[in-house]
Parts: sequence; structure tokens; C-alpha cells
Amino acid sequence: MLQVGKNIVLTASVRRAVQLQCSGAVVRNVSSSGVVHASAAAQSSSDQPKPNRSFVMNLFSGKLQTAELFPYPEPLNEEQREYVQAFIDPTVKFYTEVNDAARNDATASVEKAVVDALWEQGFLGPFIPTEYGGLGLSNAQSVRLSEISGSYDLGMSIYAGAHQTIGTKGILMYGNKEQKEKYLPQLSTGRVFGAFALTEPGTGSDAASVKTKAVLSPCGKYYILNGSKLWCSGGGIANIFTTFAQTEVVDPKTGEKKNKMSAFIVERGFEGVSTGPPEDKMGIKCSVTTEVFFDDAKVPVENLLGEIGNGFKIAVNILNSGRFGLGAMLSGTMKTCVEKAAEHVSNRVQFKRKLVEFENVQEKLAMMATYHYVAQSLTYMVAGNMDKGSVDFHLEAAVSKVFCTEAAWYVCDEAIQLLGGNGFMKSSGLERFLRDMRIFRIFEGANDVLRMFIALTGIQKAGNDLRGLQKALKNPLGNMGVILAEGTKRAGRSVGVGGTDLRPFVASELQNAAKQCAESMDMFSKTIESLLVKHGKGIVERQFQLARVADSAIDIYTMAAVLSRATRASQRGLASASHELLMAQIWCQEASSRVQRNINRIHSGSFKEHYQRLAQVARNVSERRGLPHTNPLEID
Repeated sequence: MLQVGKNIVLTASVRRAVQLQCSGAVVRNVSSSGVVHASAAAQSSSDQPKPNRSFVMNLFSGKLQTAELFPYPEPLNEEQREYVQAFIDPTVKFYTEVNDAARNDATASVEKAVVDALWEQGFLGPFIPTEYGGLGLSNAQSVRLSEISGSYDLGMSIYAGAHQTIGTKGILMYGNKEQKEKYLPQLSTGRVFGAFALTEPGTGSDAASVKTKAVLSPCGKYYILNGSKLWCSGGGIANIFTTFAQTEVVDPKTGEKKNKMSAFIVERGFEGVSTGPPEDKMGIKCSVTTEVFFDDAKVPVENLLGEIGNGFKIAVNILNSGRFGLGAMLSGTMKTCVEKAAEHVSNRVQFKRKLVEFENVQEKLAMMATYHYVAQSLTYMVAGNMDKGSVDFHLEAAVSKVFCTEAAWYVCDEAIQLLGGNGFMKSSGLERFLRDMRIFRIFEGANDVLRMFIALTGIQKAGNDLRGLQKALKNPLGNMGVILAEGTKRAGRSVGVGGTDLRPFVASELQNAAKQCAESMDMFSKTIESLLVKHGKGIVERQFQLARVADSAIDIYTMAAVLSRATRASQRGLASASHELLMAQIWCQEASSRVQRNINRIHSGSFKEHYQRLAQVARNVSERRGLPHTNPLEID
């Protein structure tokens, strides 16, 4: 009988995040090949939990969930296409004729005329419904406009984006009727900026441990807030803050009092609310990042956002709902970087040959274009599925954020390398892109933390499924279907047959690429199972392995996404189809090789020793607060 270690015990903060984002549902209707059929996945009886439709989540349990993967999502009808098309030319005109990215960066500010133009064009209320004065754009529609903004000015993209997404999403998603009627018109057309205030001086990625407190006043009309928030994007210009504080909550069953985080809508004009001076940052300088202070701030009880004690879930879901937007901005940035590099290498002559004729230059340019294609594919897939009603997109959004932010850094860095000295000059605009995009790997979920979130959330789901199988084995007659399906799948995988098969879903030119992705999936799910059996609850501390688990999951999802998109291009006969097929083939070759390497490192005894050496070196450096080794001359 399959034995699984004790239940995984996560740290308090990670456990809260996992509990919030993992539905805990066990997928039903699994065929012997491990495929969760889209038609079956859509069915759910009233006494059964709805099957989780996330490709990444099911990947950890060795199940192929195709409902939100194939075919590539087409979320817009013709009317929606025409609607967003009407905003494309004005957006381009704004960034080319009104906004001045270099000036914004040099002065760390945005001119009033530029801000006025933003409001006049309606660009600051993209997600807000039209009845409240906004544009009412879908996620996919907004991605198209964010690509444009990111291709010109990431500082302005965050200046507007912090307001558009995390600054307004809380009220949009959790506000009651009165709150929406009061605040959304202000945030869409009333020239009032919103901001998201969560991070504190002692609280970063562990968002649930905020220290700001909200105490109900004796009269019961106000919450009195005390504390401060750090690095609030747009804090210097915002008049409405979605913020978070610890509140006393009474358990209705036990009467026990506990502190739980709650969300509030706080106005700058409230007594006791103030902000600090703008921070001096590496990049996105015009976004006016500040501290926010609450000194006995009086917040009316009607400004409680959502339910008391529900603040952590609200914060996490606000961030989840907007993460794809970072990929959208950076997709535009990568496009510009590729264009600048292509222009240079196609014209620059060295050693009597154009640079593009050299193979090492060809490799760089091809990989830059491919990274952009993958990032763009992820962004539109996540946004499209959200628009189609997905509620299981959290891991995919995290994958998108990690991949896109790191891909953009790679593409921009390679563009600077191809331009040589010209790329290092401010006039190219690439150095500003590089400075601006560095923060993208940190905010809205630091990539290192998101990797742990991806790995631990998926592993918890796999652990639940394995324990479900153990339970079924205790009553074999009543669960014969489940047992036979799992047994067939495991037996087939053990002898190399009956594994995952993506070939029926993809274009004929992508059969080998689909095979590479499927083999990676099978290798991955077997690895997850072995980690659970070997480490049980101790897996949470195996972060060397978890990081490689996350990287493998990211590579597999990116492979699947480009297979889906390139197949769509082929089936529709798009002019770019042959080019897209090439990039999908390139990516599956590269990514599958990385998956194999990462999984080998998870299992390798020599790498276990390698990780131990890394840990010891880190401890040595930490104890010394610097480098323990001397220079070669042995002179201090």
C-alpha cells in the first residue's frame, strides 16, 4: 500500500496563504491516463466539491487538466474587440506625444498636464464598470493597453497601474453598494487616486503579521487606527487607501477573542492620516512611493471593507487579481527591447559583416523573441481564463508573475549587450527600462516567496489526493473506480507507458514538442510523490528542493501555454503561424531540458551534499556579517 508521510505542516503564514488559495477539492472523473476531461470537469453535483480546473494545481497530482489550457482562450467577442481597439490609438498618442518618460524619470514626478490628460482620456478607470464612470474593460482588454504603456514608460505604467489595479480592486471586489457608489465614481472620473497600503517596516512577504491595529471606539462609530505602512506605491498622490490592520474578533462558538486582519477604506482627509516624503528609488521614480501613517486615525465603521477579520483573504485576492498586469506591462517592454536590438544588429557592421550574420547574435535575438512570446502567451492565457470565469487561476497567475518579471530582465539585459556601448547610454532608453523593471521581481509578491507558494500549494494538493487514495484503499469495494484509475496510471508510468499524452491537443508540427512537455509532466508528478513519501511534513523545510520544484512547474506550464497558442495560430492559418511554431519548438526543447536538470538535482545525492555546503557557507557569511575569506595577499 502507498504510504504518505504525516500531514504537511506549514509555517503559519504559508499555511494561511495555502488555505486561502487551495480549494482542497479532489478532482473527479479521471481517466486511466490521468486526463481530467474538460466536459467532465465542468460537471459537479450538489454534494460534490467542484473539481479544480487549474492546470498547474493538477500537475502536482499527475493529472492533465485541459479545461483552461486547450484551446487557447478567446475571451473577446467582436464588439469587445472593437471597443478596446478604439483606445489603442489614443493610448499610443498619449505615450508618444503627451507623456515624456525621460522627464518623468529625471524629475521623479509627472507634470500636471500629463496627469490631466490621463483623467480626460479615461485611462485611470479601466476596470471600473461604466455605471460608475469607468471604461468597464475586461482583463484581456486591459492587457492590450498595458502592453502599450509598458513599451514606452514603466514608471508611468506603475503611476497609473497602482491606482488602476490594487488601488481600486479592493472596493471593486469587496465593497458594498454604498461603498461602490461613494468611491468608484471618484476613482474613475473624479480625479481622486487610490492606493494599496499593506507592507509595514517589520512586515514584508509575511503579510498576515501586520502590526497596525484598529480598535473600535467606545461610541461604536469609528475604528481607531494606529500604525504605519511602508513603500506605498502612489502614496504621495492618493486620497483613498485600501489598508489593513489587526482587529479583535470574537469566535461566535467559543467566545474566544483573537486578533485577525481586517481591511478598511481610509481617506487622506480623515483625522490622523498622513504620508511621508517620496522615497528615493532606483527606478519607477515618478510613481511617488511613500510611507503612510495612522496616528489615532478615525475611520467610520461603514468603511470596513468586507467582513471583520477577512483582511488577509482580501489582500491576497487583490494581489492575485492583478498579477497578470505586471506581465502585460513587461510584455510591452520586451517588445521594445527586441525591436531596438533587431534594428541595431540588422544595421551594425563589424568585421565586414552585419552583426545578425553571426550565430551568437542570432541565438541571442531568437531567444529574446522567444522569451517575449512565452511571456505574452502566459499573460493573455491567464487574463482570458479569468474573463471566462476561472476561479482556479492563482497558481497560474503566480507562475506568470515570476516568469514574466524574470524574462523581461533577461531580454532587456541581452538587448543592452547587443547594442554594446550604445545600450549603456541613457539615450537608448534601455538603462531606464532595466532600472524600472528591477522592482517587478519584488513587489506584488517577491518571486522567491511565490516560488515557495507555487511548490507548497501544489504539494499540499498532491498530498490531499494521495491521502484520498489511501482512504479509498481501506474500502476497495466502494472505491474500485478510483483505485483502478490510479493503479493503471501508476503501473503504466512505472514501465514507461500510458503516461500523459498532449499530442491530440496540438498541431502536427508540435508532436515532438508535446512529447517533451508530457514527459516532463510525468517526471514531475513522480518526483512530487516521492518527495511526499520521503519527507512528509518535513518538505516545508526542503527549500533547495522546493525551489527546483517550482522552477519545473513554471517551465511545464510555459511549455503547455505556447503549445496551445502556437496550435491556435496553425489552426487559424495566421500569417505568423510558422514563426510561432518555431518558437514553441525552441521553448519546449529548452524548458524540458531544464526540467530534467532540476529534477535530477532534487534526487541527486551529490547535490544534497552541495546544498549542505551552500547552507554552511551562508551561515559563515552571516556570522561574519560579510566575507569570511581574506584576499590572496592575506593582508586585511
